Amino acid sequence: MDTIFQIMVLVMSVVIHEVAHGYAAGILGDPTARLQGRLTLNPLKHLDPVGSVIVPLLTSLSGFTFGWAKPVPYNPYNFRNQKWGESLVAAAGPLANIFLALVFGLLIRFASAPLGAAFVNIAAVIVVINLVLAIFNLIPVPPLDGSKILWAFLPERFRQIRESMERYSFPLVIIVVFAVWKFLSPVIIWLFSLITGFR
Repeated sequence: MDTIFQIMVLVMSVVIHEVAHGYAAGILGDPTARLQGRLTLNPLKHLDPVGSVIVPLLTSLSGFTFGWAKPVPYNPYNFRNQKWGESLVAAAGPLANIFLALVFGLLIRFASAPLGAAFVNIAAVIVVINLVLAIFNLIPVPPLDGSKILWAFLPERFRQIRESMERYSFPLVIIVVFAVWKFLSPVIIWLFSLITGFR
């Protein structure tokens, strides 16, 4: 039951992440996500067979659940702000996850009425999963959101490097994540403690 619940929290968290991308793109002038029916919290519109089903089931066997949803489509050429548009859309996803982590974490920390153990456990899972999603996606390696934020700050001459990295994005991100995860785990634990007050 715990595994099923964690997968449900993960799915809704990645759905909110992707919808945030779509809304940000719409605000910046691109209607692609809206026209394709992706500005919805209905998980069926966002499920990726591998990232939303197979990977969460497999990773849950190791004690933690991880996965992703289908990326929300957008056309950067429609953005009113061509320089910063793509990076703003990219930032919207992790920011949505950080917002969820803060809401449920601060609720645990500052709730005036005593919270039941069941609710605290649920909220704690939401905080951890959303912190992991936010920090993971901010790693500046294609195709993660952090790479799009980074490219906005780099000169145009780095475009060829970006294109080369994007061609090998999947193996690259796997290698980098395995290399840096031992450094990210303490950060996630520290943030969780900071937000919730748990030690």
